[in-house]
Amino acid sequence: MDEAQDPTLPAAALTSVPAACVSKVELRVSCKALLDRDTLNKSDPCVILMVQSQGQWTELDRTEVIKSNLHPVFAKVFTLDYYFEEVQKLRFEVYDIHGTHSIGTRDDDFLGGMECTLGQVGQHNLPVTIRLLGSFLQDLFSKSDPFLEIYRINDDDTEQLVHRTEVIKNNLNPVWESFKVSLSSLCSCDEDRKLKCLVWDYDSRGKHDFIGEFYTTFREMQKATVGNKVTWDCVNPKYKSKKRHYKNSGLVILSELKLHRVYSFLDYIMGGCQIHFTVAIDFTASNGDPRNSCSLHYINPYQPNEYLKALIAVGEICQDYDSDKRFSALGFGARIPPNYEVSNLSVAFCSHRPEIQGVVEAYQNCLPKIQLYGPTNVAPIISRLAKLAAREEITVEASRYHILLILTDGVITDMADTREAIVRASYQPLSIIIVGVGNADFTDMQILDGDDGVLRSPKGEPVLRDIVQFVPFRDFKTASPAALAKCVLAEVPKQVVEYYSHKGIPPKCPIADSSIP
Repeated sequence: MDEAQDPTLPAAALTSVPAACVSKVELRVSCKALLDRDTLNKSDPCVILMVQSQGQWTELDRTEVIKSNLHPVFAKVFTLDYYFEEVQKLRFEVYDIHGTHSIGTRDDDFLGGMECTLGQVGQHNLPVTIRLLGSFLQDLFSKSDPFLEIYRINDDDTEQLVHRTEVIKNNLNPVWESFKVSLSSLCSCDEDRKLKCLVWDYDSRGKHDFIGEFYTTFREMQKATVGNKVTWDCVNPKYKSKKRHYKNSGLVILSELKLHRVYSFLDYIMGGCQIHFTVAIDFTASNGDPRNSCSLHYINPYQPNEYLKALIAVGEICQDYDSDKRFSALGFGARIPPNYEVSNLSVAFCSHRPEIQGVVEAYQNCLPKIQLYGPTNVAPIISRLAKLAAREEITVEASRYHILLILTDGVITDMADTREAIVRASYQPLSIIIVGVGNADFTDMQILDGDDGVLRSPKGEPVLRDIVQFVPFRDFKTASPAALAKCVLAEVPKQVVEYYSHKGIPPKCPIADSSIP
């Protein structure tokens, strides 16, 4: 332990938030009996959260600075990804801040720190959106700069800060911004747990004037519905005891309360949602003659080519989420028998066997029968899959989600049409994975990925959802197939949840297995 008393981390301050792919943990911090190193005023503390990676400590986030306070309760919520299989080491450092420059400089006093591991996760719970406003809030006769704090009363009668609003300057009738908080943070998922709400008149020196308080519960807050608000008297006990006709120091009104049910990717999968997998392979001439060992399509009896490696790595993951395990297999850029005409979209091969191995065999069998040609147009394939996926909208159920894997060796030649097709497809239950095979310049592909900015159609229309993931295979040549699959499929769970959440479609109820007693 360091020289100061440790910042306290009450057990009730550790909560989890549901997420699509990984568990999220919320950490709230407070400190008690900090050292006072200021000559004229009390310390102005701030807490920095450090995380350890490969033996090195790096800053993850920091709280706000609270003026002149040796027992600060911070409103800042630290949000971390939680990995069950890892020991995640954390370090909390407390500083007395003297200026507006970077925290932790020589001008600031280090008050103490403590280390721990992230070893517990609370239960999943619902996010709640709350909007509060005040009416005639004032301390004596002056206009106020009001802000409000909500505290949860724990089982041991300690108080945990849940939320601190922003300050509304010079306003007796503030309308604070709505905020979202998890139900476990607000009331530990106990609708009857007491909540203490304090209203203050802000002071820049940290000596805020107390306006009033009131108590409530989440059960009472739920009375706020459309057209029905909940109102509390904001009472200052000092004035109430001394003034005969004192009623309140204003009113606080709950104008909005919304519960948000957040479903995870596994909720949809367990509810029966199937992942349908389609692979589209580039059969353009730039791949080289398949009979030549230098060709990207060359079938080496001892070593699978890059197309096969990518196909197997991704397909073996996807097949676990598809009940019939029958994949669609498409090709583009080839002359196909019997007339050997080129089509923008050609069903170059098909599989009659389930699982990914059937697609592998069909791919190997079709190569001697087709002629590699061009161009590298993928918009028709995306449009075809989007049209197929659109049929799922008719059911208004989370029944089937599509993944299109495009394997290509070069830059797409119909980029404008492809951007348009992706924008249209972003409204459908579809994700697109593009794996670049070979050593071509794939710079333009990054545009489709959307990681560096929102993808737009040629007319400027943005995608509804980011549905494209691009990965150059050369980055994974020496990595395991699992590493490639993990990278290209990392965004799919989030994309599935985003689509059904946007549509307001909940998971179907899991189908009971009659064979289980």
